[in-house]
Amino acid sequence: MNAALAHAPISDQMAPDFLLAVEGLTVSFDGFKAVNDLSFYVDEREIRVIVGPNGAGKTTVLDLICGKTRATSGSIKFRGQELTKMSESKIVQAGVGRKFQTPSIYDDLTVFENLEISYPKGRSVFGALTFRRDAAVRDRVQEVAEMIFLENLLDERAEFLSHGQKQWLEIGMLLIQDPDLLMLDEPVAGMSVSERKKTAELLNKIIANRSIIVIEHDMKFVEDIAHKVTVLHQGKVLSEGSMERVKNDPKVVEVYLGH
Repeated sequence: MNAALAHAPISDQMAPDFLLAVEGLTVSFDGFKAVNDLSFYVDEREIRVIVGPNGAGKTTVLDLICGKTRATSGSIKFRGQELTKMSESKIVQAGVGRKFQTPSIYDDLTVFENLEISYPKGRSVFGALTFRRDAAVRDRVQEVAEMIFLENLLDERAEFLSHGQKQWLEIGMLLIQDPDLLMLDEPVAGMSVSERKKTAELLNKIIANRSIIVIEHDMKFVEDIAHKVTVLHQGKVLSEGSMERVKNDPKVVEVYLGH
């Protein structure tokens, strides 16, 4: 490798094609750098878990990727497309799906109807006006319902689901759009042990066709799903690598795991 190439950003080198390349990402709120010169790279079909103490910048990173918050500087490339200048809706259309901490499902609709209205055809005004519940829609809803363990509850109103089932339904509402990158903010918070196990099973199954970024505090769950862990502290990467490497890193023990 020549000297100029050695100092180029990874995404400019002849490196593997990353699904997501975050480089030099910074966002300041009133002079406070919530994310500070952050760089990390996510491969195809990877589960990346972001952990760290409260205030480390974890949720802000997801906000930046999905366009909810605008970066002060830096680059976010998704399949080579620069996301920092794109609107939230364009980022969704590019293939990025985001689930927030609190489920945003429609309580007064059935499981089937929640999945059906998330089907991509109904998104535009014209699409919504011409939308028909055809065989393709029904088949896709059935397929996703089986993935999220709700195939026997398609006619159940969402308000009657357990907390964990509501979380699965919201993941299903994203899956039906078939994103290439799925971002989940604390997906197992408030779940029972059995629900957490099933969620790990679900995530390990759906990465056959996509990558997932998860923010999580439950370290047992992280062990069950993570291909790679990024530990954030004060808006920067404190440590990164396998779960085994990260949990034995003295810096991580000191600022995060030791508490």
